[in-house]
Amino acid sequence: MTDAPLVDCHFHLFDKAIPFVDRPRHIPDYDFTVEQVLATFDQYGIRYGVIAGASLYGTYNDHVIRAVRQHKRLRASIIADPDLDLYTMEKMKADGINGVRLVWISLSDDRLPNIDTYEWKRLLRRIRDLDWHIHLHVGPGRLPSIMPTIEASGVKAVLDHFGYPDIRLGMDCPTFQTVLRTVQNGRTWVKLSAGYRMGSEALIPHAQKLLQEAGPERLVWGSDAPFASFEGKVTYQQTLDDLKRWVPDEAQRRIIGSDTPLKLYFS
Repeated sequence: MTDAPLVDCHFHLFDKAIPFVDRPRHIPDYDFTVEQVLATFDQYGIRYGVIAGASLYGTYNDHVIRAVRQHKRLRASIIADPDLDLYTMEKMKADGINGVRLVWISLSDDRLPNIDTYEWKRLLRRIRDLDWHIHLHVGPGRLPSIMPTIEASGVKAVLDHFGYPDIRLGMDCPTFQTVLRTVQNGRTWVKLSAGYRMGSEALIPHAQKLLQEAGPERLVWGSDAPFASFEGKVTYQQTLDDLKRWVPDEAQRRIIGSDTPLKLYFS
C-alpha cells in the first residue's frame, strides 16, 4: 500500500505459555509474537508499532518490555498496579515503554478501582512527570465519570477504539460526548480502531465528527491485531480499509497514520 500508515498504534502480543489471570476476557490458544507482528508490518508497509498491554496477563509485562528493548521501532503501554514506583518506570521508559493501560472493560462495577484515591492520583502524577500517557479501555459508559480525574491530573490520555461509544445512541451517546469534549483539552488522543467490534460502517459518523471537532492531529490508527475473539474473521487489510472508509481524505490519513503518532509515541 503506497499510503499505508507508518504507525500501527494498537496491537497485542500473545504467548500461550504465559500464565493468565483469573477469569481472563479471552484465552488465546496460539502465539502472536513480535516476529510475526514485524513480518506483518513489513508486508503492509508499516514502519513502527505500539504494543497495547493485554489484560489477560495482568501486570506481567516482561514479554512486552523485552520486545521494545530489542526492537527500537516499537513502543508500548503496560498494565500496572497503582504502586508502580518511579525508579522502575524510569527503567521502563529507557527501554521504550511510554504508557500505562487501564483495561477495566471486563470488570463489574463492584470490582472497578476507584481512580479518585490517593494511590491512583499518585500514579497519574508519575505518568505526567515522565511524559507518559494513560491509555484507557475502561468499558461502556464509564468515561464520563473517569475523565474528570484524568483531566485534572494534567496527564496525556489516549482513548481506545473511539472511546468505545454506544453506537445505538449515535452522536448523543454520553461516552462519545465526553470524548468530543475531552479531545479539546490538547492532551487527549483518540484511536480509530476496532471497527469490527462495533460496526465499521456505523462508526463513519463518529470518525467524521472527530475530524470536525478535533482534526487529524488528535487522532491515531490501530489495527487491534490479532483480533482477539474474532480470529479468522478479520484481516489486517480490513483494518486498513476501515481507516480509508472513516477518513477518505489522503492528506488527513497521512497525518493520522504518520505525523500524529510519530509525535505522540516516538518523539
